Amino acid sequence: TVAYNLYGGGSPTARLEAARSGRVAASEDVRAAENRLGATVVKAYLDIRKARDGVAAIEAGVKSYEAAVAVARARYDAGQMLKADLLSLEVQLAQTRETLSSARHGAALAGRAFAFVLGDDTNTLIELAEDDPSVGLLSAPAAADFSRHPDLLGLQARVRAATAMLQAARGGRQPSVNAFATYQYDHGWQLDHGADSWMAGVSVDLNVFDGGQTSGRIRQATAELAAAKEMLRKATLGIGLEVEQARLAHEDAQERLAVSVETVAQATESADLSQARFEGGEMLISDLIGVEGRLIEARMRHAFAVADERLAVADLRRALGLPILPSP
Repeated sequence: TVAYNLYGGGSPTARLEAARSGRVAASEDVRAAENRLGATVVKAYLDIRKARDGVAAIEAGVKSYEAAVAVARARYDAGQMLKADLLSLEVQLAQTRETLSSARHGAALAGRAFAFVLGDDTNTLIELAEDDPSVGLLSAPAAADFSRHPDLLGLQARVRAATAMLQAARGGRQPSVNAFATYQYDHGWQLDHGADSWMAGVSVDLNVFDGGQTSGRIRQATAELAAAKEMLRKATLGIGLEVEQARLAHEDAQERLAVSVETVAQATESADLSQARFEGGEMLISDLIGVEGRLIEARMRHAFAVADERLAVADLRRALGLPILPSP
């Protein structure tokens, strides 16, 4: 006996479409999770570079103060400087060394955070390449098109799945058309004779009353479809706002980076001139401390601006639903 449902009842086509759409939604969810994980890893990596570049900036300041202290002691020994001025410079050197110690601690914590993101619990020291080519692969996209964002594609697939399930629920009110065919062969047990027979036909089943089950399934499917559409609408608006915020943040990071480059150049030139004047006895200790402090601050701001610009690119790519590191 062979039977086959031709139409209605279970609505196999609609259920198949719902299953396919569900599979697409799950795949987009995986892609979105991978993009978020990539952004987290890049942020942790750039946090290390930011912390270590900050340490380097303070170390340069410590060396400058050490050189200034050496000159000040020589001038004090020669009777050309007051003890109070020498002490002021030595105190500034000690404070800068204290700041350096805190910065090194922060860099160590950034390294542990990066290892945590990578799932490494061996307390291995993180070594970074001096010129990592992967950082250069972080490029800002030319267009702010987020139509292929995996979160949106996943929700669109869920809308299709909910639409298909509503169609399947409505199919419960439609008649079910079934085709059947039967073949039978009989062999007599008294006489050595046999005969075959067959029968084929079409049946129509109509669900007259089901206690309101079909109506309930339709109402549930309708509500789930409306919820899926609302989620898609909210996600579209939210992602659009997030993209705009990330785009503006990237523009701001670019401007701050450009300003920091000029500031470091100016502060370096000013510090070089001030050191020469101090060694020649033409500059006060307080003025030298101010110049060196501004140079340290300018170098740190530049180090942070470099990392922040890269972080802004990564965040913009994440907001657009793009892979954080594009294929080389």
